Amino acid sequence: MTLKIYDKEGWPNPLRVRAALAEKGALDQAEFIDVDVMGLEHRSAEFKSKNPDATVPYAELDCGTCISQCNAIIEYIDGAFEGPSLIGDTPKQRAVTQMMNLRAEAGLLDAISAYFHHATPGLGPEIETYQNEEWGQKKKETALATMVYLDGVLVNSKYVAGDQFSMADITTFAGLAFAGFAKIDIPAELTNLTSWQQRMAQRSWA
Repeated sequence: MTLKIYDKEGWPNPLRVRAALAEKGALDQAEFIDVDVMGLEHRSAEFKSKNPDATVPYAELDCGTCISQCNAIIEYIDGAFEGPSLIGDTPKQRAVTQMMNLRAEAGLLDAISAYFHHATPGLGPEIETYQNEEWGQKKKETALATMVYLDGVLVNSKYVAGDQFSMADITTFAGLAFAGFAKIDIPAELTNLTSWQQRMAQRSWA
């Protein structure tokens, strides 16, 4: 089985999928195909015929099925490859992981993305065809509030969703990486979140 991943290496959401594959020891079973985002390849009719979301990454299976949205791709990776589950082995673990992953995605990664694309020059005028600076600044506030929340979670928890590493940690790490790129620092008083980030940075894919 060869999994084709259409992405842009180093970008936040592609990082999530690459990290999931790395955790499963399956990087060598994926073929990575670079998408020329700056050249608007993701908005072409050919690209959107496979991924109507016009986003990276998306995965293409041997059978031709295309899967977009990181959570769905990671769900597939988790079930298709051997290794510790990234979602959980019990109903409770899976529910908590999904909950925390969505909180990290909406409150941190997506919020920082909104700030970057709306309240900064972003990727330039050809990509940023609509901007709402007020909305972007509001989402920066959301991201900072989510950092405070996650710092509190990590007071008594080794990982974002409990005692087991999960896709919620991957999403949070990607969100903080994007925050750094967008020049949003983790507030100095959030020592639990900073320590967690330093531990995650030791993983092979970080």
